[in-house]
Amino acid sequence: MTLDPTLLSAMLAMTSAFLFALSIQVQNLGLKHAEPRPGVIVNIGTTAAVYWILAPFVVEASYWLTSATVLFMVVGLFRPALSVNLAVAGVKHMGPTLTSGLAATNPLFAACFAILLLGEDMTWPMAFGTLAVVSGVAVSALRPGGLPRNWPLWAISLPLGAAFFRALGHPITMIGLDEIPSPFFAGLVSYTVSIIVVYGSFHLQGRRMPPLTRGYLWFVLSGVLNGVSIYSLNSALSVGTLLTVAPLVACSPVFTILLGHFVFKKETITRRTVITVALVVSGVILVIVNP
Repeated sequence: MTLDPTLLSAMLAMTSAFLFALSIQVQNLGLKHAEPRPGVIVNIGTTAAVYWILAPFVVEASYWLTSATVLFMVVGLFRPALSVNLAVAGVKHMGPTLTSGLAATNPLFAACFAILLLGEDMTWPMAFGTLAVVSGVAVSALRPGGLPRNWPLWAISLPLGAAFFRALGHPITMIGLDEIPSPFFAGLVSYTVSIIVVYGSFHLQGRRMPPLTRGYLWFVLSGVLNGVSIYSLNSALSVGTLLTVAPLVACSPVFTILLGHFVFKKETITRRTVITVALVVSGVILVIVNP
């Protein structure tokens, strides 16, 4: 029995979202015993290392001499290297709540790229589904009546920039996958470039890696989870459309909330959580059953 490509891409995208949410929770455990920036380097470095360990069994030498390799390298320059730094800067200036809410615009940017760069067609069910997912994620992050604004307006560009570059990576990856249909190779190249960029930036700032204590093992585990998550994401992009995959991958904050409540016992289910889940689930259904 062969699965419908839309259903298969949806399953892979949801798997990627779940694994990314799980990696976030695991990273949070590591932050109790380790520094954030070195932790990010360990995380990305572990993902790249896992790909390189498996590469001899999966990657063909001919892959490297293609234009797809260049495209995957371009993706690695800004995702996750640049997008993570923009998100961290956003948290520094605006706090995690507003940064997360603005970063939820990722599927909207992805929809624009899907239409402009890939020629995909947007339908009304898909549009409403995407907006429902974005609204649900935003509801989980934004808190009305909070502290007055004490940050410059230009800081809005930081989380929006992170969302923009995350979304931009999707169509570029899909174009590369048309030439080399290997989700593994796409992850290998992009994460190899990312670890070079992230560690190079860290080194140029005159910083050195601290002693890697046991706390960094959580970042190692998170890196392994990220590797599988990226593979699932690239696989979803290879068989589906960006308009279907992007809003489903954006559901990861909902999985983060649910894991935090049921597994890690650090989240409380509130009315806001129920609204978030209802919006996201309805949006996912609209995207998947889109005629």
